[in-house]
Amino acid sequence: GQRTEKDETEWMVTERPELRIIEPEMYEKAQEILESRSKVFKLTKERQSNKYLFSTLIKCKECGWSFRRTVRTYKNTYIRWVCSGHNGRGADSCPNAQTVDEEELIEVLSEYFSGLLKAKKNVIRHVTGEFQRVYKAKDENLNYEKELNAQLTKLKKMRQKYMDMYTDDLITREELNEKIGGTKQEIERLENELKMVAYHLTKGEQLETILNRTFKEIEDISDVHQMTNAQLKRIIQKIEVDKDGNVDIYLRIFGDLGLDETVLISDNQT
Repeated sequence: GQRTEKDETEWMVTERPELRIIEPEMYEKAQEILESRSKVFKLTKERQSNKYLFSTLIKCKECGWSFRRTVRTYKNTYIRWVCSGHNGRGADSCPNAQTVDEEELIEVLSEYFSGLLKAKKNVIRHVTGEFQRVYKAKDENLNYEKELNAQLTKLKKMRQKYMDMYTDDLITREELNEKIGGTKQEIERLENELKMVAYHLTKGEQLETILNRTFKEIEDISDVHQMTNAQLKRIIQKIEVDKDGNVDIYLRIFGDLGLDETVLISDNQT
């Protein structure tokens, strides 16, 4: 017959000592051991979600969702990454149908790392230059930080206003894009500028020390295949893929310092 699951509150619990298989003290002890074990082996969600090399690192440039791992086994096993927005919620939700081959991505990353190491001097020069620019602006204008914050607040308010209007069906998607088209980039630029202002690095050497630490980590990579997700995340902030299959790699240190780093590397090749 069919069993109806009773709500826990309706369960009738009867204590019947004569049916106990295990003495109460023993039972308590066993529970304690199990408890302490589960604490030692606590598998956090974080650990599980970061099982694979690229877990939560590849972002879709179109919808912002992470790419997820798919495995196909034909003659060989192929590991590919696809946008979970497009694949989980449909093409209407996100137009990004790109499949990224894990092996190819590892190759791209390896090349990127060696390119970075080659460009080390230029990179450090560029970053130091950016900071000098911000500090100079700050020296010449005592209200620099205040003004940046004011601009940022104004932009965010405006963006929110139009997004609310769109939500309430007062404007179309096209009008929304027209009104807030460039604001996302501008907001990011201001936030980055503020990050740099807030750094208060007194000397260029401090900056070089911070950068050299990252370069050292990159030099120590013998094989990207061997890296863990956590190791990769210490160096890489995100890998963005757009619907045309273009891959942009962002270094964590640059994001932390408030720099848009993808531009940086391409600058060095000129």
